Amino acid sequence: MQELPRITGDRVALRPITDADTDHIVAWRNTPSVMQNFIFRQTFTPEMHRNWLATKVATGQVVQYIIEDKADGRPVGSVYYRDIDPANHSAEYGIFIGEENARGKGFGTETARLFTEFGFTVLGLHRISLRLLAENLPARRSYEKAGFAEEGLFRDMVLLDGRYRDVVFMAKLAP
Repeated sequence: MQELPRITGDRVALRPITDADTDHIVAWRNTPSVMQNFIFRQTFTPEMHRNWLATKVATGQVVQYIIEDKADGRPVGSVYYRDIDPANHSAEYGIFIGEENARGKGFGTETARLFTEFGFTVLGLHRISLRLLAENLPARRSYEKAGFAEEGLFRDMVLLDGRYRDVVFMAKLAP
């Protein structure tokens, strides 16, 4: 697997994830305000994260980065490509801002722009897709600002917290 570069923008810096990030990832993923936007809602453990690193990240099936606030170097979230399909030059995008005081500041939108550009130019992707719960309007606006377009609404696709939820599929294609 190629060595992954550090990616720097105006307000964020992105660096490849390491095992040392486990405590942050576990804490963020178990925060109710983060968990509510995930379809996978099982309590996240350090063992689950280390297994993800060993079986997905280390094998290149996933490319995952830590998002840092460029002003102070503080980790604030994570961004990744999963289900990377080399034959079709496609992957699924995922992001979360784990630090509550870092939300609503444009970090997610800037990260989406930087990481999709990296996906197209460095990883050779042609299509980057994502899915989100339809009620997650802040994320949807951020994705639209970063160039993602809605491709479909899947009604009552998942059962979460005792009720069915709609899932929106979006994608961005290489220029």
